[in-house]
Amino acid sequence: MDYSIRPWTVLIRETVGRGVSVNRVRVVSVPHSDYQRWLLSITDSNVEAGEDIRYLARDLAGEVPSDDWWLFDDAKVGFNLLDNEGRPAGAAITTDCGIVEYCRSIKERLWSLAIPYREYISGDPVEPNS
Repeated sequence: MDYSIRPWTVLIRETVGRGVSVNRVRVVSVPHSDYQRWLLSITDSNVEAGEDIRYLARDLAGEVPSDDWWLFDDAKVGFNLLDNEGRPAGAAITTDCGIVEYCRSIKERLWSLAIPYREYISGDPVEPNS
């Protein structure tokens, strides 16, 4: 499959082309799970499209919220919701200033520890930037 034409990579190209920055930190368990290995296998196309993706080993991350979330424009947080069995159950969005600030501070801390995708795949995946 040509991952460079997935709807996500098309969206990233268009978004970055408008001058918007798209970045994320993936906190991963080492050794990688099957899902994490799959994500690594498609990440190159995301990066080629303009997304800045960085990696951080879970044991180096310190306290990390258990929820999967996205911070939009430092003003809105979107959460991926899961049911009791861990299956996707929709999404929730908040603009609550306390939650937004908490997520912003977590992202800044993790971003400062994480390493860029290409550096991560070419080196020791458990060492953060110095």
